[in-house]
Amino acid sequence: MAKRTVKKSKPNPNDMDAREFFEAIAQIEQEKGIKPGYMLDKINQALVTAYKRDHEDVGDNVVIDADPEKCTVRMFLKKEIVEHVDNPSTEISLEDACISLPQAKMGDIVRIEVKPRSFGRIAAQTARQVIIQGIREAEQGMIYDEFCTKEHELITGIVTRIDTRSGSVTLRLRSGSESTDAFLGPGEQVKGETYTEGQRLRVFVVEVRKATKGPQILISRTHPGLVKRLFEMEVPEIYDGIVEIRSVAREAGSRTKLAVWSNDPDVDPIGACVGPRGVRVNAVVENLMGEKMDIIKWSENPSEYIAAALSPAEVLSVEEFPDGKTCRVTVPDEQLSLAIGKEGQNARLAARLTGYKIDIRPASAPVEPIAEEPELFQESGTGAPEAE
Repeated sequence: MAKRTVKKSKPNPNDMDAREFFEAIAQIEQEKGIKPGYMLDKINQALVTAYKRDHEDVGDNVVIDADPEKCTVRMFLKKEIVEHVDNPSTEISLEDACISLPQAKMGDIVRIEVKPRSFGRIAAQTARQVIIQGIREAEQGMIYDEFCTKEHELITGIVTRIDTRSGSVTLRLRSGSESTDAFLGPGEQVKGETYTEGQRLRVFVVEVRKATKGPQILISRTHPGLVKRLFEMEVPEIYDGIVEIRSVAREAGSRTKLAVWSNDPDVDPIGACVGPRGVRVNAVVENLMGEKMDIIKWSENPSEYIAAALSPAEVLSVEEFPDGKTCRVTVPDEQLSLAIGKEGQNARLAARLTGYKIDIRPASAPVEPIAEEPELFQESGTGAPEAE
């Protein structure tokens, strides 16, 4: 079916201040970084929505013709030439069509230009809302794309607000040309740390989510990944891949155990992390407000790995259970408290680091058959706490 356009011989009376229209799009691009094509689509959508607001029966027959090169924006309503007009919004009689298009014939589709300035007040408001929403969605999309690249990385934010009632802290995060707010909840804060407005705070980006009100940046000061990234910043051998962090177990604000491994036999992984006179590990500890660091050497031999994980305690022997997830560790009697640690912390962190359930026994304890289920981290009659 042929499509014909009703031609006008006079200057277009329906001009939409097109030059100002495209200047506004260029200004939006300059101020907000939103591409002209995106905004042009949204504004076209807004004009169509506005027209439909007052003309519900037009369906999908509204067409926007925007030409950035000629700086023209025109709106047309497609109508089919029919013998009997039932819907004036989508149909036109042959007689009426021939007034402007003499060569028109029955069944043709013609385009009738619409006067945008005749929009009602409510329709104009609808168009404005669509444009504003389009700008907001574009801004949110750019923020999401930018911060997605920071997922599982460290980022420095500025404390802008502290809620004394809930304990949450609001940080202003910036990445590239984008910035957004993120909330550091009480559960993601290190116990004992205090924050002040204007303070620069380094946080770990756990996840970036899309939400109805814009991107949601989940940040943490307690995540083990924070320790890992701090060591990567301080230890060139880790950054270069010579030394690897194989496992991290952390109780934020108190103590962390770190298992490291070197791909180069000439490089000591523990020494690389500690640094000359402890300068590297001290820099990490300073960032974590004095949190203690235990750095051990990872081993593919479970017995060696578990024994190292219980440091600074001395380990006499490690016996694995058939399930491959449990072991019995024997330590000198005088080392039992050190192996378990205050409130079971050392044993608990060792278990998390290695992935084993650890039964710690003193050397003087009676030897029990290995098939029996051990009472983890308990000395007979002492009531020492169990591992998590």
